[in-house]
Amino acid sequence: MNDDIRLIRKYEGGGILNVKLIAHTALSDEFYDSFDIYDSAGGGIGNELDGMGVNDRAAVALTAIRTCYSANKPTEIVAKEGDKYFGSEAKDGEGGTDADRLIRQIIRSKHTSTIEHLTYTFAIEGLSRAALAQLTRHRVGFSFSVQSQRYVRFDSAKGGFDYATPAAIADNDAARREFELAMVEAQNTYDELRALGVKPEDARAILPQAATCNLVLTGNLRAILDFYGKRKAGRGAQREIADLAEAMREAVVKVDGWTARFFDEA
Repeated sequence: MNDDIRLIRKYEGGGILNVKLIAHTALSDEFYDSFDIYDSAGGGIGNELDGMGVNDRAAVALTAIRTCYSANKPTEIVAKEGDKYFGSEAKDGEGGTDADRLIRQIIRSKHTSTIEHLTYTFAIEGLSRAALAQLTRHRVGFSFSVQSQRYVRFDSAKGGFDYATPAAIADNDAARREFELAMVEAQNTYDELRALGVKPEDARAILPQAATCNLVLTGNLRAILDFYGKRKAGRGAQREIADLAEAMREAVVKVDGWTARFFDEA
C-alpha cells in the first residue's frame, strides 16, 4: 500500500521530463582575444566581436560557411568579412543581418555540413525508456551518455524507479489506475528479486518501458534540426518525444534566436 501511494504521488507531482542546455559551442580564448582593441597607450578598450553584436555560434557558422567560398583563411574570415556580413541588413529582405541571409541560403541549399560545427549539450531528466529507444534512432550527429539500469539501484529503499505516464493513459481514470498498479507490481517484483540476491543488472529486466532515465545528449545543429523536423508535434510523433523535441528547440532558440526560422522550416 505504501508503494502504491508513493508512486501515485510521483504521478501527481506533474510532468517528469526536464531539459536544460548545459553547454554549447564557444570561441576559444585565443581566437576571441585576437579581436581585442587597444588605445594608443596599449590599454585594452574592448573587443571588436562585441562591437559587431555577434555571438560565438554565429561567428563559427560564418567562418565555416565562408571558408568554402573565400580566399581568406579561416582565422581571417570574421576579421576581414565580419563587418560586411554582421554589419549590414540582409539583402533578401527577410530580416536580420546579411550573415543571417547567408546562413538561410546555405541551409536552404542543403549545404548543411557547415552547421555541424555548432554543438549543443543538454541534460535530459525523466525520459522514459520507450522514448529513449526512439531518440537513439537519431544516431548521426548525436552523442549519448545514459544512466545505467545495470549500475544504478532502483530498490524502494533507495527511492525506487520513476516512470512517465502516457497522456492517453493519464487522461483515462480507469486506464491510469491499471497503469499505476502495474508500476507498483513492477517495483515490488524488483524489490523481491533484489532481496533474493539478484544483482541490479538482472533485476532490471522487470522494469517497464515507462521507467525513466537521465542522460546527457550532445548534438550538432544540423542533427538537432533534422530530429526536430521528424519528431515535432503534428508529424505523427508520440507526445513524449514531441515534447522533448520542443524543449530542445526552445533551449537552442533561447541562446541563438537566429535559429528560430530554421526550426520553423524544419
